[in-house]
Amino acid sequence: QVQFVESGGGLVQPGGSLRLSCAASGFTFSAYAMSWYRQAPGKERELVATISAADGTRNYADSVKGRFTISRDNDKKTMYLQMNSLKPEDTAVYYCNRAGRKFWLLWGQGTQVTVSS
Repeated sequence: QVQFVESGGGLVQPGGSLRLSCAASGFTFSAYAMSWYRQAPGKERELVATISAADGTRNYADSVKGRFTISRDNDKKTMYLQMNSLKPEDTAVYYCNRAGRKFWLLWGQGTQVTVSS
């Protein structure tokens, strides 16, 4: 079955960096665009970044553009999110999934990112 295991979160000071990983299984990883999402307490889940399946085209939310970098390793069936210059407003649980709302029925456990001094 389809599974996502997110890791790499933690507590970091403002201006710091983290690298998140998403290990996927149960589907042909290389055939799907993949996305990172995040959900802060009391807020709706929001799209952070997307990477295409075919040519690696990347798109980012305006709030993270220039600070976050999404990438993928199809051989390892793993996606990454390099987060630099972190801000307190980046605090959230981060999730990965196949791109598109039709896949929103199934999620992993997510990984908590807390940016605080």
